Amino acid sequence: MRVVKKINEAVLAKTVNRCRERKIIIPTFAEQKDPTRVPEKIKRRLRDVGLWDVNPLNLFRITWKNEPKEKGGLYNTGNWLEFPPEVTGVPARIVGMIGKYFPTGAHKVGAAFGCLVPRLVSGEFDSDAQKAAWPSTGNYCRGGAFDCALLACKAIAILPEEMSKERFEWLRAIGTDEIIATPGSESNVKEIYDKCWELKKQRSGAVLIFNQFEEFGNALWHYNMTGANVEGIFGQIRKADSRLAAYVSATGSAGTIAAGDYLRTRFPHVKVVATEALQCPTLLRNGWGAHRIEGIGDKHVPWIHNVRNTDMVAAIDDEQCMSILRLFNEEEGIGYLESRGVKRAFLDQLSLVGISAMCNLVAAIKAARYYELSGRDVLFFPMTDSMDLYKSRKQELRDQHGAYTRDLAAQHFGRYLMGAQTDNLRELGYWNRKALHNLKYFTWVEQQGKSSADLEQLWDPDFWTDTFSQMDEWDKLINQFNQRTGVLEALD
Repeated sequence: MRVVKKINEAVLAKTVNRCRERKIIIPTFAEQKDPTRVPEKIKRRLRDVGLWDVNPLNLFRITWKNEPKEKGGLYNTGNWLEFPPEVTGVPARIVGMIGKYFPTGAHKVGAAFGCLVPRLVSGEFDSDAQKAAWPSTGNYCRGGAFDCALLACKAIAILPEEMSKERFEWLRAIGTDEIIATPGSESNVKEIYDKCWELKKQRSGAVLIFNQFEEFGNALWHYNMTGANVEGIFGQIRKADSRLAAYVSATGSAGTIAAGDYLRTRFPHVKVVATEALQCPTLLRNGWGAHRIEGIGDKHVPWIHNVRNTDMVAAIDDEQCMSILRLFNEEEGIGYLESRGVKRAFLDQLSLVGISAMCNLVAAIKAARYYELSGRDVLFFPMTDSMDLYKSRKQELRDQHGAYTRDLAAQHFGRYLMGAQTDNLRELGYWNRKALHNLKYFTWVEQQGKSSADLEQLWDPDFWTDTFSQMDEWDKLINQFNQRTGVLEALD
């Protein structure tokens, strides 16, 4: 699937002029993957720029490898948090990749970049005549709005009305051109799609929909960036006998889980585990429902999910995640964990773990038990965002259930961490995978205008190999674009 289908020179010329006027330089994907490639004259200027500032230079901070500083930081070799056996109850090493230190505080800003920039530097998106619409269950539309603000484009954020108020407040504060709240909560994805069709009909040609669930730029970004980040961290923490045993990711839009496709090219025996909410067990039981694990979406199989490369489905009870949220963030919970021998240095970092990361953590524990993994084995999962985006949820839980106590902490720790077992797991064989693949028909062919031939193509492994190989082509277009603007060359 070629994301860039043509070069529109008339539109491209206008975009070049706009970026020249506004001093915008676009980083290459190779620079996002390996920030040592970022020019020194860019790095010098970044020292005066805050991590979340609406400044075009922060395009160069769309990487997993930012120094964890609010202002003036440059790059490191990755940010991660290893969860000790005192917390997980299993001997296997479980490692979360920290997403807080992306601009916006979530890695979706990278996925949005992977969708928008190839269309911008090819002239397929006209930033003078079109708005970029970002349908999302939360962080993706924030990432798209941020990218648009830095690239002088107009953004429409589309997200369910029941998402956390922090998301809506942030979108308003950043100056998002339009914010559309659709009915429902996390699992009401179809309502988002319906709004997209409405926009297409009402504003034909004036809106370009960047639907993360079908945009291959989303998966391609994670394949190259997130997959390589796992590989790099593993290289730093591995021991002589270590094995990269599993990569665990909520399906969501199926962008982040594409890192598993990359890892399989480097570690052929790695297990790729897809997580979802037990209250909406689409992959586990062809089920439906609403849940409280924000940021993962449900009720369908995303078009860009290569289910042929998924080994297991883990459905996680949202009550586990909300209870772990309190355990990790309430004073009584932290105190209880410390009494169990968990080191203070680790406890001080628990605010880095957002709700979907808690879901992934539980799934990693369950997978480690199922596959009987040992201390040699390392499992990775993404921590998409942090508790910075869920402070209102913490207060809501207090209002609903009262003060958190040491007894509750002990119960939650025993039941949801030490007691996490192998229930609600499904190991996938060939025909299980094919059945999940076939589920795409009902959303994408019957509702969203794809063809049966398109669907059949997705089952071909060569399709994915070709799709994931486009990064070098995009970087060539980005370099040509920057040469035409002359902004990078003009920097002293």
